[in-house]
Amino acid sequence: MSLIRIVLRYAVLVIVASVFAGPFLWLLSTALKSGAENIFQYPPALIPREATLDNFKRVFEALPFLSYFLNSALVAALAVSCNLMLCSLAAYPLARMSFAGRQGIFLVLISTLMLPFQLLMIPLYTIAVTLGLNNSFLGLVIPHACTAFGIFLMRQAFMAIPHQLEESAHLEGVTRLQIWWHVLLPLVKPTLATLAVFTFVGVWGDFLWPLIIIDDQTRYTLPLGVNKLAGAFGKDWRLVAAGAVLSIVPMMLVFLFTQRFFISGALRGAVKG
Repeated sequence: MSLIRIVLRYAVLVIVASVFAGPFLWLLSTALKSGAENIFQYPPALIPREATLDNFKRVFEALPFLSYFLNSALVAALAVSCNLMLCSLAAYPLARMSFAGRQGIFLVLISTLMLPFQLLMIPLYTIAVTLGLNNSFLGLVIPHACTAFGIFLMRQAFMAIPHQLEESAHLEGVTRLQIWWHVLLPLVKPTLATLAVFTFVGVWGDFLWPLIIIDDQTRYTLPLGVNKLAGAFGKDWRLVAAGAVLSIVPMMLVFLFTQRFFISGALRGAVKG
């Protein structure tokens, strides 16, 4: 009976994995097919008859895709760095310090998670234009610099740390900022890695905000570049698929390299406060 349960469990996992991986595998197959193959043939062929990397080469020849990649990398690095620092700084007093209105502030922050980004676009755009941040990388970073989800995740991680460690540091004359940096942050590295992955994926795949704030094509990020590629070569889906694969691969690599931290960090962030 136990063997049957194990087989059924893995069968369900394989089916679920196939459903989620299927679209990417189809995208990769389309990107690797040559012009002689019909990508809309029936029955569909997932494995190309003659796999070629020519479509990826043509993407870089058609558009400055390397420039788009570097723009996305710069914006993602800035956003992840700001998010980790600002969210952990904001979460520290909410988790480790007692002051009037702490719970109220936390509830207000959590309630903002229910607000869709479309509701915030106009005030964010107005602020960015007023500060002269349109058509700038800093303007792209603003919505991701500090998020309510990041503050919540870091707060839960900080609350799981025993207070005795902080009290011992206080007895040694260590300041709160030093406690945050030298005591607490090293203990929540899995949560930091988890937040970094979530932030990176959100920034790397963000299309709507860059579309609103960026007019200069030299500052396009990868999603805008893929959209431009789809507009210029809408009938050649091989090129569009190649551009989409190139934009997805970095997210997969980041997740693979941080996977061992991701699970433990997500579970630690789920500790009840």
